[in-house]
Amino acid sequence: MATLADEIDSLSRNTDFSGVVRVDRGGTVEFAEAYGFAHRGLAVPNTIDTRFMIASGTKGLTAVAVMTLVADGKVTLSTTARSVLGKDLPLVDDGVTVEHLLGHQSGIGEFYPDHAGLTDYNLPTCPQNLLTTEQYVPVLDGHPQVFEPGTRFEYSNSGFVLLGLIAERVSGVAFHDLVVDRVCRPAGMRDTAFLRLDTPEARMALGYVEIDGEWRTNVYHLPVRGAGDGGIFSTVADFGAFWPALFAGAIIPRELVANMIHVHRDVPEEKMSYGLGFWLRGGEVLLDGYDPGVSFRGVHNPTSGLTYTVISNTAEGAWPITRRLTELLEVR
Repeated sequence: MATLADEIDSLSRNTDFSGVVRVDRGGTVEFAEAYGFAHRGLAVPNTIDTRFMIASGTKGLTAVAVMTLVADGKVTLSTTARSVLGKDLPLVDDGVTVEHLLGHQSGIGEFYPDHAGLTDYNLPTCPQNLLTTEQYVPVLDGHPQVFEPGTRFEYSNSGFVLLGLIAERVSGVAFHDLVVDRVCRPAGMRDTAFLRLDTPEARMALGYVEIDGEWRTNVYHLPVRGAGDGGIFSTVADFGAFWPALFAGAIIPRELVANMIHVHRDVPEEKMSYGLGFWLRGGEVLLDGYDPGVSFRGVHNPTSGLTYTVISNTAEGAWPITRRLTELLEVR
């Protein structure tokens, strides 16, 4: 009978997977393996501790960072965006709250649609012009409100960029530092940070997009440094640390965690529900990420202690692996 390692190794070969897979259960690492290249031109292989972008997986960390400010009384879930924005972004409805933004129910206009073509250059400005959270204000501006806040679910990158801006202004701490200080350090996520795409560092995977039959890096496709909606770099080990720390109350109080993983809206088209910053599927809590040169899924079952994490430096690489892991691990 094929083992979990046999299954994943075989599928990785058949799909030319580039990335890292890790499965944890109850604090024990059951499987961890790296495949493919962090740098194709120099033939630098991915390793277990390679740092990858996780795209929208960042949203969960943004949400937890915001909830640390809730825990400290610096902001509440009913705080309106307008009370922090002042005259900035006048098209954001005055009724939009932090809770609306966390749950993708704000209805604000989208600067970077989730359905944007992954091989197109869709950013509203040059990548190097999006280095700080405040530099996003002009690109968030000018997009009319789509629906009345709280009336429906619509996935929003703009909403989480705005959350990062709110967190930065309320705390007085740069958003990138805020996430590291308030989320990553208490969780033991030593290798998680907002790195610059144009400054490759040690153990940093380049993201690759296939264009006209050639693999090219994603440096022109994404902001030079991430924001509240995506772009942080992390490792599978750091997500092995994140989930237990979160549910143990090491980052925010457990009652706030419970609110975040409570179903705030069913999303039938995704066959999942959504809480505040996290996807929910049965008893599992999920984070997903999908960008040019990036695919990520982190899954945790707080009841069984099962965690599995797949990170790839291609846009499609993670999905065959995550689908098979779901099948295999549901049976076990």
